[in-house]
Amino acid sequence: MKYLSHPRIAPGKIEEREYQVAMAKGCLGGNTLIILPTGLGKTVVALYVAACILERSEKVLMVAPTKPLTDQHGAFFQENLVGTKVGIVNGNTKPEVRTAMMKEFDLIVSTPQTVANDLENGRYDLEDFGLVIYDEAHRGTGNYAYVTVAQHCGEHMLSMGMTASPSSDLDRIEEICRNLALTRIDIRGDEDPDVSPYVFDTYVKRIEVSMPKDLVSIISLLQGMLDHYIVELTRLGLFDPNWPPSTKHLLVVGETLQRRLARGEKTAIVFRGLTVQAICLKLLHAVGLAETQGMSALRSYLLKIDGEAKKASASKGTKELVDLKEFKDMAHIAMTSPVEHPKISRVMSIVSRVLISSADSKIIVFSQYRDTCDMLVEKLSTIPGARVGKLIGQSRGGLKQKEQMSVLGDFHSGVFNVVVSTSVGEEGLDVASTDAVIFYEPVPSEIRTIQRRGRTGRSRDGEVYVLVARGTVDEVFEKSSKKKEELMRSRLEVLGRTLRDRVPPRKEQGQMRLVDF
Repeated sequence: MKYLSHPRIAPGKIEEREYQVAMAKGCLGGNTLIILPTGLGKTVVALYVAACILERSEKVLMVAPTKPLTDQHGAFFQENLVGTKVGIVNGNTKPEVRTAMMKEFDLIVSTPQTVANDLENGRYDLEDFGLVIYDEAHRGTGNYAYVTVAQHCGEHMLSMGMTASPSSDLDRIEEICRNLALTRIDIRGDEDPDVSPYVFDTYVKRIEVSMPKDLVSIISLLQGMLDHYIVELTRLGLFDPNWPPSTKHLLVVGETLQRRLARGEKTAIVFRGLTVQAICLKLLHAVGLAETQGMSALRSYLLKIDGEAKKASASKGTKELVDLKEFKDMAHIAMTSPVEHPKISRVMSIVSRVLISSADSKIIVFSQYRDTCDMLVEKLSTIPGARVGKLIGQSRGGLKQKEQMSVLGDFHSGVFNVVVSTSVGEEGLDVASTDAVIFYEPVPSEIRTIQRRGRTGRSRDGEVYVLVARGTVDEVFEKSSKKKEELMRSRLEVLGRTLRDRVPPRKEQGQMRLVDF
């Protein structure tokens, strides 16, 4: 095996791969967004680029969205760079310490909010830095902290963005490139000739389930109530009859009504519209839970609504909803039915089969909702040989970042061989390579689909199972994600050509030649 060779890179540790070296050299020639599937070494590309910049006696800044990611990247650079002082910075680091580290350390890995706030407050500047690296660069839109950091980068600095899945939306991709001053796109996929030798097979299996009678009855009652209120919104002139009743369209209705209210339009139509819109959102969410998650998640939500309705401060919409006969009938079925979603038994069957096939197997199960995560942990823990952990975000009493890292460490070491995760496990974190990934439900985002799928097939062949409830929103989300993913690469290639035509290549810094004067 041939190893990556550079004065700043620890010898004999990292395999040299042609595509990584080529991408790194491209990054040294211009501000580049590199797009590479999960597990194929975006961080190794960053290491090579950083080593070249450090060799010029310039500093390097890397920003990553979360503290666990900064810790992960910091440890990687500390292990693989030689003669380099690597520092890890986050909001818990005292301001005066951060300022000193920016002066003393060669390479800094930080959360973007921390650097952005310091730059805005004038604690330091980036004059001595020759490179900034944006991990998970698809976040560089709107007012995200990456954008602020980019605004403080001088023209002397190289910029490098890394992602496995930027977006299928051309406007969004252009915004990322514009915000982060990226003038090149370098994309590699599993089928590219210089990448394919390093790719393991990932087998995607679609598993379709039929809905049981009780859930069908519940969905029918919920859908009937939703249709009634959508008709009322339409009659009030607030909802376009050509729109499907989606969260996106209902939020548009709410924003329009709030603007009218802010302008002083305190009419019966506005107030009734706000009430009906709130009812529709609750019903639509309940339909989604019944279709894609099951009784446990639906019961938790219905209990929450019931609790809200009993409060003196309850909204008119909540009170009206729980008083409906159809709502009461639906809630009675949900609270008394012994039925669960058929997906649960299928997940248990898959996990059991994978563990039986190999005692060393590792499995990650993705679910959209915490209630479903809790239920799956409980169910899967009954399977012989299954050692189940849970990975959820920090909000609402979730896992702190140290606890998240502990779960991942236990998964990596084999303490857990099954982890049930919400979206926190999709992006960036160095999740141990798994033998199987299970989607409890499809997600409509191509970014999240690619991130989920990339948790397997990284160091050996892997399987991906996607559970789809027949005749539900699962089918809509599955189709949406697939279409967006197909569009993504073609649009990226078009944008890459456009950027190449628009911006001249950047010259390497260093000793000037006579011809350059």
